[in-house]
Amino acid sequence: MVYYLIICRSLTYAQRTAAVLERVGITAHILRAPRAIAGEGCSHGVRISPRRLAEALTVLGRAGLTPRRVFLLAGDGSYQEVRL
Repeated sequence: MVYYLIICRSLTYAQRTAAVLERVGITAHILRAPRAIAGEGCSHGVRISPRRLAEALTVLGRAGLTPRRVFLLAGDGSYQEVRL
């Protein structure tokens, strides 16, 4: 399964991000970010469908919730960072 993972700085930030996305009809799932991409600390992420990324980034920008990083999970299980 291919999806985007929006990395957030904390669980609270991830919950806010998911709530904003859900309010506009974008399905969002909160999960712990894999260590390989989490960087420092215990990051959490919000998983969204690939076709909704542009809309999600627009909605989050309007809400003042700029993501730290965004990754694409490829079909082979690898993560690639998306430049914003």
